[in-house]
Formats: sequence, structure tokens, C-alpha cells
Amino acid sequence: MLTVIRGAGDLASGIALRLRRSRIQVVMTDITRPTAIRRTVCFSQAIVHRETVVEDVTARRAEGAARALELLQDGVIPVLADPEGRCIPELRPDAVVDAILAKRNLGTRITDAPVVVGVGPGFTAGEDCHAAVETMRGHYLGRVIYAGSPIPNTGVPGLIGGFAGERVLRAPADGVFHQILDIGAQVKMGDVAATVDGQPMVCTLDGVLRGILADGTPVHRGMKAGDIDPRCEKKHCYCASDKALAVGGGVLEAILALSGALGEGENHG
Repeated sequence: MLTVIRGAGDLASGIALRLRRSRIQVVMTDITRPTAIRRTVCFSQAIVHRETVVEDVTARRAEGAARALELLQDGVIPVLADPEGRCIPELRPDAVVDAILAKRNLGTRITDAPVVVGVGPGFTAGEDCHAAVETMRGHYLGRVIYAGSPIPNTGVPGLIGGFAGERVLRAPADGVFHQILDIGAQVKMGDVAATVDGQPMVCTLDGVLRGILADGTPVHRGMKAGDIDPRCEKKHCYCASDKALAVGGGVLEAILALSGALGEGENHG
């Protein structure tokens, strides 16, 4: 079974890990210049560095659908710089998963594959996808929706270690991002993690810098540019999050149910 995942950020990468470990072949796509924050757990970095490893899984950049199929034979995840998903008709996958997390549908159609799954807000199961998966932290995280839509985006980050919006670091100005601290650094409130046009991006609480934009990234004022984990576990920086794996489990459930892989008599309704 072949699945194309649109998006290769941290949530999409958690989905890819779930599928790959369930023996489903995965091809991923992303933008030409990825703006991932949790770069140590994002397969999008294969576009930047030609190859990357998340946990125990390797991904490599592929120049086109034909090369992607070759890389699958090498046991790695191919990642294409293909934000429009132009490779999908050529690859003819069994399933397409839209995990771009744009809070709206950027072009995925229910006709793109026999199984189409939308991740997070912006999708309506039965209209532009066969199923959608909830991404809001809380009781419904990772649940599969076969009719209707996930909870609308609130604009408020999920609660981790007792903190929500305080965890997120945002660019202080328009300009070019200059990274000072690395992912995994222990930080204190008031530490300067980066600068933009000479203005500091200041840490908003104590913890571990779980993610930060790459040096040289063009940013705009208020753009999400860093993430602090108040639980102070450095190892969290190098493995997929609980949220990513929960959503990945929902995607896996949807693909298996809708493809008939669960067998006769199973009911997803």
C-alpha cells in the first residue's frame, strides 16, 4: 500500500512514522524552502539537507515521482519539493493524507486517491476527503471523523507542562532570522534565542528549546519562530510528540478502515 502525505512538518512526520512502522509505504511532499521549527523531528529537512533521520527512519530528497519510487525500494521515505502535489497523479497512491495544517484546504480533492484523509481544521469528511482526523489537544485528539469537520482552529497553542501560548516564540520584526541558540538548549525566561533585524526574540519561560527556525529564514513580525518545552526533557527534542503519534494513529485507522484492510465485518461508522 502506498500513501502520499502532503506536508512533512512535525505532525506529518509523526503520521509518517506510524504508517511506515505499520508497513505502509510513504512518500511525502513539502514546500521548496521548509519553515519547520521542530527541525530535528521533521522529514522536510530532507529537502534542505538531501537526507535526514527522524527516530530510526531515514528520508531522502527525491527529484520527481520516478526517483521517489526508486527510493522506496531502498527502504527510505522519499520527500519531494512539490507543494502542489503534482506527483500524485503519476504515483497513483492508494491513499493521500493532507497534513499541511494550513487550517484550510489548499487543493486536496476527494478524487485524488481511493482513500483521502484530511488532517485538522479546513476539511469536511464526505466532501473534500473521505475522513478527517482531529488535531485539537484534549478528549477528541486523534479521533477519526467520517462525516463533518474537525474542531475549528482556536489560534491558541495546546497546553504542555501547564503552559500554552507562552511556549511559542514569535519573530519580533520583519526581516531575516538569526538563530543564536540551538534546539535542545536549556533556557531561562529572558534569554535571547534569536534576533531579527537586531531585535531580540526573548524566551518567555524556563525550559528546553524544542524547536527554532533555521538561521537565515525570512520571517515576518509575529511569525511562529520557536517552541519551548517547560518539561525540561531534552530527549523530547529528538522524538515525535504525543500529539503527532496520536494523530498518526487516527490516520492509520482511517486508511485501514476505508481501504478494507481491517477485513470483512469491521465497521467504521
